[in-house]
Amino acid sequence: MNIYKELNGIIEYIEENLENEIKYEELARRLGVNEYTMQRLFSLLCNISIAEYIRNRRLSNAGFDLQNSNNKIVDIAVKYQYESATAFSRAFEKFHGIKPSIVKDNPEKLKIFTKIVFTEVEPVQNSIEYSIITRDELVLYGKGVGTTEAQIGKDAPAFFQKFRKEYCSKFGEPNYGMTIYEKRFESDKLKYCVLYDRDFEGLDRYVIPKSKWIVLKIPSQKAKDIQEITCRFYVDFLPSSKYKLKNIPELEYYYDDVTELLVALED
Repeated sequence: MNIYKELNGIIEYIEENLENEIKYEELARRLGVNEYTMQRLFSLLCNISIAEYIRNRRLSNAGFDLQNSNNKIVDIAVKYQYESATAFSRAFEKFHGIKPSIVKDNPEKLKIFTKIVFTEVEPVQNSIEYSIITRDELVLYGKGVGTTEAQIGKDAPAFFQKFRKEYCSKFGEPNYGMTIYEKRFESDKLKYCVLYDRDFEGLDRYVIPKSKWIVLKIPSQKAKDIQEITCRFYVDFLPSSKYKLKNIPELEYYYDDVTELLVALED
């Protein structure tokens, strides 16, 4: 599978249906994955959640419609799948920075959010070594920081170092990193955590349910190496595999200068 070609296909589907309901299960079907996996692939490659991408494309087109037609605000709101003119106006002002009622007098302030186009490069055939395991419920203890798909590449390493400076002298090196996706199909917000597998005073408790996991062994604990393998897993390996992801936080397990990336799978 050329994942970039398939992603261009779902972008075209989105464009054709900006004025209709867009069903995530249809986007996932076109990629041949489940909804969770489709969402993860899109956000990883685009640094924006698919929900926000669709919303921005609709609001961008709505600005053009308000500027170039005499349609009422409520009609344009309905056209772009908003339940009310109030909800539309609130979203429109947040995106464009002006109220929809004054667009005609201030067309220069409108923002344009362009359609994404993926370069249909041929995939590189690289093997990825992995194993499949089942783990019982896991209880971890640590702290986290809020971030986004676009910022986690910078925020996670910075928070990891901050955590180490504060806690390593008392508790030793942390065992785990964890990425929690908040409101998975509505937002690109997430949380990155650094954790111990032992309970220490002042740390938050996180419970990871029993699950089947795919495990990738990375011979490094450097952020750039972990990010590179993670990207290869989602872009090159996962779309061509039979595995479907489960909506459970992703884990990184650290030991002996090695990182194991653990991604939960559907049974």
